[in-house]
Amino acid sequence: MKYNQLGNTDLNISELSFGTWAIGGAWGKLNDKEALKALDYAMEQGVNFFDTADVYGDGHSEELLARATKGKESSVHIATKFCRSADIHSPETYSMESVRAFCENSLKRLNRETIDLYQIHCPPMKILEDGGVFEVLEKLKEEGKIRYYGVSVETVEEGMFCLKNTNVSSLQVIFNMLRQKPLDTLFPMAAERNVGILARVPLASGLLTGKFTKNSTFERDDHRHFNQNGEAFNVGETFAGLDFQKGVELSRQLKWVENERGNRTRAALKWILEQEEVTSVIPGFRNVEQVEDNLQALHVKGFSKDELQRLKDFYEKEVHAHIRGAY
Repeated sequence: MKYNQLGNTDLNISELSFGTWAIGGAWGKLNDKEALKALDYAMEQGVNFFDTADVYGDGHSEELLARATKGKESSVHIATKFCRSADIHSPETYSMESVRAFCENSLKRLNRETIDLYQIHCPPMKILEDGGVFEVLEKLKEEGKIRYYGVSVETVEEGMFCLKNTNVSSLQVIFNMLRQKPLDTLFPMAAERNVGILARVPLASGLLTGKFTKNSTFERDDHRHFNQNGEAFNVGETFAGLDFQKGVELSRQLKWVENERGNRTRAALKWILEQEEVTSVIPGFRNVEQVEDNLQALHVKGFSKDELQRLKDFYEKEVHAHIRGAY
């Protein structure tokens, strides 16, 4: 496992880490026993960073992380997020009183004294532009409640604003073979400003595993069922903003990346791992088998210059125009 420094922090985190939305909720049936086994296995393999949020299962994923990392608080870093359990458009949600309450509740569920990385969870641009929430985060940092802070953004525009106008240590962005826009301007500026990049939705909600067909269905409590068109939250969080049928079709055209890499999952993660501006890629998981498969991406064949150009051309000519919503 390779470890990268997260922006301007003193956190050195595993280049392949894991997000915990799937074990918290909104991805279908839960199995805490399997989730805890998977967390243990990941840590045994050198994973030392996990991303979560207070709304993942109403705090359930934070509680699972507390159980899994007990006694490892100094060596296993946790990033969590806040604001989406309230009205994300209301300035009151980002007041000192509200954010302190969000923070204290997450600390209790995580059973920790300090949050390593505290992230605003996809706030509207007007909240970022107001800037008050960053003063609140600076205060929490001074108090020792959080070590560092960042923003999980929906769009490149939001990310660029944060880089130019705030002291964030990290940005969390949607980035995968089917969502390459951050490569053009956001990543170079993040590197220039020494801000870490966490790549989320790396498998496009499973499209890039190659396991789906156009007839695939999802459980009612799975966001891939109830948010396919952005009914519940930003459409980009589900299938990276692509219509499911179109996404399956586009993923099939990427079957060639599996050559000498085992499967599409490993290839898709490897491609992200090879982007030098990315500090860590954070796929989701539900069991040991998925963790194991994702970790194999560390060892598979890299991409040649010609292959990288082929993927760039594919995105620009076949994918870009079909992504819905602001990105």
